[in-house]
Amino acid sequence: MTTRPLSPMQASVKPVPGFLKGIYARNTRSVVARGMRVIAKNNYLIVLSGFFEPVFYLLSMGLGLGALIGTVEFYGAEVPYAAYIAPALMAVSAMNGALYDSTMNVFFKMRYGKIYDQMLSTSLGPLDVALGEIIMALFRGLLYATAFLIITTILGLNLAWTAVLAIPAALIVAFGFASIGLAATSFMKSFQHLDMVYFVMLPMFLLSATFFPISVYPEAVQWFIMALPLWHGVDMIRQLTTGLIQPSMWAHLAYFAVMILIGVTFATKRLKALFLR
Repeated sequence: MTTRPLSPMQASVKPVPGFLKGIYARNTRSVVARGMRVIAKNNYLIVLSGFFEPVFYLLSMGLGLGALIGTVEFYGAEVPYAAYIAPALMAVSAMNGALYDSTMNVFFKMRYGKIYDQMLSTSLGPLDVALGEIIMALFRGLLYATAFLIITTILGLNLAWTAVLAIPAALIVAFGFASIGLAATSFMKSFQHLDMVYFVMLPMFLLSATFFPISVYPEAVQWFIMALPLWHGVDMIRQLTTGLIQPSMWAHLAYFAVMILIGVTFATKRLKALFLR
């Protein structure tokens, strides 16, 4: 019996590993392409508006209040207050962009737009969809981080050449929050449930050594803060922008690696359970 030769397109497609069969079709780019078209046509103003909040905080507290505070101690060095909070606000910007994309946008697509029902009725798998949505959140985080770094560079708030590494660090932060946000959104059934996300975001924003050194808190509170993902992102980016890089950088990276693995795994399982029954 003769077999038909594979076409060039078929021959170029690599087989999916056995443990990914049924959940991954190697077509994440289709999800990303659709997301890019939606942003370009309808959502570009929403994406741009999310960038200005941390910039306003930087101008008001960093440059305004910073003139009164002077310097802040960070790993034994005196750092200007504006240069101290600028990397924290970059981490906050990455968190906000990732969570907004992976919660509010995803919730609408999932519960009202029925976009995922349509996607998963094609050859796409739940892992394609999950990775596509996370990449869209990373794209938003990349825009915010790059623009914010340009502004802080113009203002002279980046104290070392390692500040250029703050952009990939911000993407790691965005990746972590986007994956967890996507997994959490898959359990939500009404818009009221989104309030829980913002209920968690606000304390992290205020407590994660964003505006004040963690040493100002009681020791018990310090341990609680150091368990929060945003603190790891803030401290990691702050080390890079000030040049005061510590061994704890590896702990921060490991924290986000675990966060990403858990988020992607749960998000994929939830999408499969919801739409591939």
